[in-house]
Amino acid sequence: MNYVVIKSHRTNYPNPISLVQGQSFIIGGKYKGPEHWDNWYFCTTVDKNSSGWVPAQLIQWKGTEGIAKEDYTAKELNVDEGEHLVGLKELNGWIWCQRVLTLEEGWIPKENVKLTI
Repeated sequence: MNYVVIKSHRTNYPNPISLVQGQSFIIGGKYKGPEHWDNWYFCTTVDKNSSGWVPAQLIQWKGTEGIAKEDYTAKELNVDEGEHLVGLKELNGWIWCQRVLTLEEGWIPKENVKLTI
């Protein structure tokens, strides 16, 4: 899917969590907010070196610990209005996008983009 950015986005997490399939991590609180971004959990690596939001669909639950069902990164893409993106995956109100000009990838809120023809 092709998108154009209608609202700029900047990450609040410069050191996002990255997980490889089968990796254990600590599951924190579930996201609660007005944006209706359901099923995101704030998680931390076991060594506590990084943390970030992980979608519930990618978590194999073992109490307060999780195991990554697949490779994942919480990297957000900093974007400005008017930029063109290709959406590769959508989960829980966010889209994993690739910037058309540089091929850089990351998550952005779905409400910040508009589908183009």
